[in-house]
Amino acid sequence: MYQLKASFALILPALLASNTAYAEAQPVTPYADLRYRLELVDQDSLAEKATASTLRIRAGVKTGEWHGLSALVEGEAIAVLGKASYNDTVNGKLAYPVVADPSDVLLNQAWLNWKPVAGLEATVGRQAINIDNQRWIGSVAWRQNDQTLDAVRVTARPVKGASIDYVHAWRVNRVFGSDSAQGIWRDTGIHAVRAAYTIKNIGTLSAYGFWLDIPSSPASSSRTLGVRIAGELPVGGKTAFLYAAEYARQHQYGSNPHRFELDYWLFEPGIKTGPVTVKVGYERLEGNGTVALQTPLATLHAFNGWADKFLTTPANGLRDFYLDASYKVPSKGPLAGLVLRAAWHDYNSTTGGIAYGREWDALVSFPLGKHFTLTAKAARYEADAFATDTTKLWLQIEAKF
Repeated sequence: MYQLKASFALILPALLASNTAYAEAQPVTPYADLRYRLELVDQDSLAEKATASTLRIRAGVKTGEWHGLSALVEGEAIAVLGKASYNDTVNGKLAYPVVADPSDVLLNQAWLNWKPVAGLEATVGRQAINIDNQRWIGSVAWRQNDQTLDAVRVTARPVKGASIDYVHAWRVNRVFGSDSAQGIWRDTGIHAVRAAYTIKNIGTLSAYGFWLDIPSSPASSSRTLGVRIAGELPVGGKTAFLYAAEYARQHQYGSNPHRFELDYWLFEPGIKTGPVTVKVGYERLEGNGTVALQTPLATLHAFNGWADKFLTTPANGLRDFYLDASYKVPSKGPLAGLVLRAAWHDYNSTTGGIAYGREWDALVSFPLGKHFTLTAKAARYEADAFATDTTKLWLQIEAKF
């Protein structure tokens, strides 16, 4: 930890002293991202309400390409402003709801990229990896600390529109940080393969396989094989039909003590007309009453509601029927870039006929110039037979340079 803090302390002053002209003239480009967030949580099952006021400072440098080689080093610091009136998963404040943003100073990314020939590249080191819609592997960018992988990733693009990805990861750096017992999954045997082809005006068809052997969390180990198609079809004027469909089959693998064969289904049709987008979705993660299909490396906050009640799929499985509508003000006028979004979820089991509950989500985001973005976000989960009523509110400002 001392070495990480020292490295970050050396990087940050150099970044703050840099300017745009220097970045354009040198083969090394510095960048910085500052994000302040206030998160409030009221959860019926707990005596206290959570108030988490946190500031994340992320800074890094990226080199230009030299003989096919480039590199990136990125550090971050997460600070709690004021009293930590929340359970950050490591401070022992169990009377408060969880807000998984503990204070920390760490090396977020450090990787080397090599492009020996056109259409082929390899990246090795600590890196944020996002595959497709991040349902299976993602960097969890919503939390103050990313989820990163110590991994090697090889990508080939043999012909236009086609790509083949292979990832091998031996360590998972989770959002909970190094002080948490589950903050780092060491000695993992993670392999991911994805082949995709994009067809103009149709979409992207992909097939994938994920082999996760996670000794630190045996129940998270699995083998998943699946196919996905997603895209949009113009239907005239500024209107397009949107669609996504996916199927996967998950089995036990590696250190998982259970035996199972479970299905994943997704259907998400929608329509986009001008600044308005509306989607209807049905997602099914099967459970058999003992175990359920899990996606431990996903950007979980993006799925099944922002209240985060289903980060782990219940043993009886999960059926999520949802509506999602958004409006983005066109790029003219004083409100240009303003985004309004609302979603509704209805949750049920796949086994046992259990009605879990419902959720409403809402978001407002507005850019202030080129560097700043304001965001307000809310989630309200109403429980029937799973978890407890929960209300969450976020207020955030982010600056990128």
